[in-house]
Amino acid sequence: MEVKTSNANLLQWTGDGLAIGFFEGKLELIGDLENLNDKLAGAIQEIITEEKFEAKINSIIFTRLIGGSQVRKIIVVGLGKAEDFNLESLRTAAASIIRVAKKQKCKSLAISLPICNNLAETAKTITESVELAVYEDNRFKSEPENEKNTIETVDLIGLVGQEEAINLAHQICSGVILARELVAAPANEVTPITMAETAQKLATEYNLHLEVLEHGECENLGMGAFLGVAKASDIPPKFIHLTYQPQGIPRRKLAIIGKGLTFDSGGLNIKSASSSIEIMKIDMAGAGATFGAAKAIGQIKPDVEVHFISAVTENMISGCAMHPGDILKASNGKTIEVNNTDAEGRLTLADALVFADKLGVDAIVDLATLTGACIVALGNNIAGMFTPNDELAKQLDIAGYKAGEKLWRMPMENKYFEGLKSSIADMKNSGPSAGSSITASLFLQQFIKNTPAWAHLDIAGPVWTDKESGVNNVGATGFGVQLLVNWVMS
Repeated sequence: MEVKTSNANLLQWTGDGLAIGFFEGKLELIGDLENLNDKLAGAIQEIITEEKFEAKINSIIFTRLIGGSQVRKIIVVGLGKAEDFNLESLRTAAASIIRVAKKQKCKSLAISLPICNNLAETAKTITESVELAVYEDNRFKSEPENEKNTIETVDLIGLVGQEEAINLAHQICSGVILARELVAAPANEVTPITMAETAQKLATEYNLHLEVLEHGECENLGMGAFLGVAKASDIPPKFIHLTYQPQGIPRRKLAIIGKGLTFDSGGLNIKSASSSIEIMKIDMAGAGATFGAAKAIGQIKPDVEVHFISAVTENMISGCAMHPGDILKASNGKTIEVNNTDAEGRLTLADALVFADKLGVDAIVDLATLTGACIVALGNNIAGMFTPNDELAKQLDIAGYKAGEKLWRMPMENKYFEGLKSSIADMKNSGPSAGSSITASLFLQQFIKNTPAWAHLDIAGPVWTDKESGVNNVGATGFGVQLLVNWVMS
């Protein structure tokens, strides 16, 4: 599918489907809309009247035009109240339009929606929305759906000259789709080995530097927390470090860390069916977002040095598995009493954080499907943000808003660290159930020493959806990629 600007106005464009947005209470047809309605024998006014269309947010109607009209279908989408119109409204409207156009088998589509903020941001947001909403993952079906009726071109009316914004959106979407495909693939397809292979492909294609630490090298670096989790798996762990290095002196240096559990059985504290063990392939969604961001950044080439890191392994069960009660030593020397083998993600992140902390970066952001407690607190659409740094919190909040990826800053109550204290080690790997997403972030903070700013994003809720919503279809959402790219480029 090609998204492009069009020099044609509403009266001139010809093709299969023409989509127009209306604000609530502002349904009067004036200017080009009035002339277009006359040209189409009153079809636009007729459908608005017949359907009693009020242009409320998320509402959409369409009609087929009879005869030799310049378009076959008219799609009318509601934008809600004009004073409430924002990027999220624009994003939702564009996604709704593309879904209707696809179902109506429009090969060519034109979209005319109001400007939000500026021309470039409008073009970028619409492009991201249509590319992500139209995407379907049919890789594992023996007979993929026939694609001969898929949308071939999308023309953006009124956005001439915004080719750069459209290209930027395309580059970001390619990263989101990579993340979706990594997260959606089953654990027999995405393993630590194939993750390292994916990193190699990214490094080769986008001129990134790749370092993959094998088990022995991790052992030499003292990564006892990461390797403790990996002990029970027959598949060797891979510590993956991709680096994007800009030409010249970088404006700033950043590190992004993604939790990379390609499957999480829970270990000897095995997950039950009620814990959705069958979907624990998604426990590498942080790594998926990290790789997706690497793919996008490798194409965009900003003036920022970025390190993309993931300690990748499975958390399995065998005679070699770590036991509840074991004591592990992380690479910064801190000792950890394992009182729950299903609190394994923070153990892998511990050594990844220590590694990143030694790189001399200005800021570190880690992403992890870390706690069910964060889903209880914030639901399935919002990620928890934990950071002691107000400036970094502000940067991420803005980046998330522009991406349509919602964050909510959570407290880091130092008093809660009492729940992690151990009588025989420096700390336990999990605390009491109350405030457990907070204690998880306090655990991670113990592995940051030198880096001026650090944030932990608990993305357990929004990385997967069971129903179509906004730009997301059922399944993996690729959450975090757009946010991370926006943050790097800020």
